[in-house]
Amino acid sequence: MYCRPPHVLPAVVHPTKCCVNHTFSTVEVPHIHPSHTTNVNHTMYQHKHYFPQTQSMVNQVSNQQFNCSGPGPAPMGPMGQMGPMGQQMGPMGQQMGPYGYGR
Repeated sequence: MYCRPPHVLPAVVHPTKCCVNHTFSTVEVPHIHPSHTTNVNHTMYQHKHYFPQTQSMVNQVSNQQFNCSGPGPAPMGPMGQMGPMGQQMGPMGQQMGPYGYGR
């Protein structure tokens, strides 16, 4: 039969000791560095503007027609045409006074 010791104290628990085991392996990682070349062809359009100018000349000619048959024109005085009875007439046909002013 098993006999227990007369006095058993509680167990003392110590901190856990951590151990680390390292294992190594080799893994190949391919690195691809692509390259692209673009060839650019440049075309320059030079827009050159010209402004030729021509000139022309126009001669304007006027003429007047007069019917000169019948009595001649009334005599002109210093202030305009002579009206009936020898009175002087102004440019708008009004009778003129002795000093050239309208009546």
